[in-house]
Amino acid sequence: MTGLEGELPLIKQYRDWIQKSPSENDPDRDRFFTDGVVVLDTNVLLSLYEYTPTARQQVLDALQNVQSQLWLPHQVGLEFVQNRHRVITGRKKALEEGRRILQNKLRDAKTAVKEARSHTQRMLMKYAQDVQASNELDTQISNQAIEELFSDWSTALGNQISKLSDYDITISPGGEGDDVLSQVAALFGDQISDPPHPEKTRQRVEEASRYRFPNLIPPGFMDSGKDTALASSGDFLLWEETIAHMAASTERSHLLFVSNDTKEDWYQPKGEGRDSARPWPALANELRLRTGAELRMETPGDFFRGINRFLHVEITEATYAEIDRAAVNPVEAVITEQDAVSTQPPSGLVAAALDAAGLEESLLSDMDDAAHRLLLLWWLIGATAQLKRRPCLDDEPDVLVVPATRSTAQPDPSWVPGIRLHLGEWPYRSSSWIAPWFAQAVNNASRRDRKVLQTLAAQQLAIETTDRMPDQ
Repeated sequence: MTGLEGELPLIKQYRDWIQKSPSENDPDRDRFFTDGVVVLDTNVLLSLYEYTPTARQQVLDALQNVQSQLWLPHQVGLEFVQNRHRVITGRKKALEEGRRILQNKLRDAKTAVKEARSHTQRMLMKYAQDVQASNELDTQISNQAIEELFSDWSTALGNQISKLSDYDITISPGGEGDDVLSQVAALFGDQISDPPHPEKTRQRVEEASRYRFPNLIPPGFMDSGKDTALASSGDFLLWEETIAHMAASTERSHLLFVSNDTKEDWYQPKGEGRDSARPWPALANELRLRTGAELRMETPGDFFRGINRFLHVEITEATYAEIDRAAVNPVEAVITEQDAVSTQPPSGLVAAALDAAGLEESLLSDMDDAAHRLLLLWWLIGATAQLKRRPCLDDEPDVLVVPATRSTAQPDPSWVPGIRLHLGEWPYRSSSWIAPWFAQAVNNASRRDRKVLQTLAAQQLAIETTDRMPDQ
């Protein structure tokens, strides 16, 4: 819709709802790239860890062209530094476990071929009594032929998996060696927000939880079920920071917000004559009412194509493909032992894991060590999911916490030999090492809960041991 200045008051006042969905060909789109404040959501920055080195450098070079317009809200910066280890760990885990997962899948495929052969032979004998055809299948699709065929494929796939180690990102526990962090810090310079006063944060969290979220006012109401009110309010805190910044930026009248997040608390679903989702009109209307600025929201793919179009920055199709892939395939959250001791799991996830395992919450009250209690909780969450005792919840993290291992060498000085567990209840007493937190949980538990814990750990250890065995 054009000529809004001359429109009737009703048309002008509700233009955000009346206008069509934003398009890449909107006549004033270029202003957001050449003269607007550019805010990158946390997921855009974390995606830098997912790109190949070449694509990452192209993306960072492209961002240099809007460097003077970039601004980093405190909420984005906080989420970025807090979550980067999770992303790096998830990437490292995927690369390290690639060969094991490959061998498991190939083993499953070989088993499926043999089962298909046997099924066909049973059908031939049951309905045709065709012994000759059944025997021919043993010759045509012999176990040796299957092994030889899969051996070639295993070598070819394994060689490609091995090459992926070149793309690993390794940093020290203290964060040294994280080139992505250094480059992001240099990119923003001093164009970052100071932390809001704690009282201001409290007020914003209360506004979100008591007024906006119950009334489904964007952004962020889809996160209202998170474990705490503060955790649920991240998107709203980002939004409020951005509004305050735009209100103080008298020289900037356009805001370009870039994010992978297209959930219904940022985007209005299609319908009412629209064939696609669009950013909620209420967001643009609120920004204009409170700051006088215009809002445009874009996904990373559209944003970088816009940089190419309006600022004439060279970005290859391969890099666009990586940007789009990262937008639809975000890195899975991962909880390591280091993360577990300082991360309280969501209460809903704890309840689901305890119920799936058949354990009572009273088990936890017997553990005085808070770190041990958290390790037990995260292990139960991961084990019940791995053993398919329960369905995984949306956005559930992958858990890398194990209670026991089978090895000749002691994995850590604090781990104890398997003989510390109860005779007749733990099948690996002479060939395992037990994590101290698990030993404490087992020895403090009732007889019933003790057996449940050891059975769950033994089943998980059996899977891990099988996965480490060479293919037969």
